[in-house]
Amino acid sequence: MSWPDLPAEFRRTGFRRLLSDLSQRHLSEANLLRRDGVKPAEVRALLKFLAARHVLDVRQAEPATSRWRPDLAGWLRRLTA
Repeated sequence: MSWPDLPAEFRRTGFRRLLSDLSQRHLSEANLLRRDGVKPAEVRALLKFLAARHVLDVRQAEPATSRWRPDLAGWLRRLTA
């Protein structure tokens, strides 16, 4: 499978990096919007372009997990008591 032909507006290095990242793993839109070198409106335009050509694999994000592990809560309380 190859990358889609990109119009001139998406032929900058920042867009190539985004496409490279997207080809390696699923990334959230929020994660893509934080990337350097591409403005949020440009990221959304690229995603819209890819979706219109049916080359964007979209899936539901997994629920966020807490970094706090409840099984350690008692242990930490004992250390600080």
